[in-house]
Amino acid sequence: MNSKSVKSMLILTAILVSTSTAYATSHGSAPMIKDDAKKEISVAASVDMTEGEIRKVDMSTKKITIKHGEIKNLDMPGMTMVFQVKDPALLEQVKAGDKVRFKAEKTGGAIVVTDIQSAK
Repeated sequence: MNSKSVKSMLILTAILVSTSTAYATSHGSAPMIKDDAKKEISVAASVDMTEGEIRKVDMSTKKITIKHGEIKNLDMPGMTMVFQVKDPALLEQVKAGDKVRFKAEKTGGAIVVTDIQSAK
């Protein structure tokens, strides 16, 4: 590459950077989320939750047995199964027989409960 080409590329790069910086500054550095979009995000988060009933809480192994409906994000049908929990403190929030809504994810080859809430 000759020096003229290098200079041209540097000038073009400088123009592109200054243009994008000016645009970002004039439009705020972070996108604004409108109220409707916030509601959609909230609804989407609750859709990820699965209904279930606690069958067993095992504090010693930090596992929980849940009879649950379909877990859509894992493409898993309803069944009763034992889960690991992301945070053992989740086990203190529930007891056998409780109706719950929970979120599960596949992590490191295991299916892990990452959030659990009392069903209303």
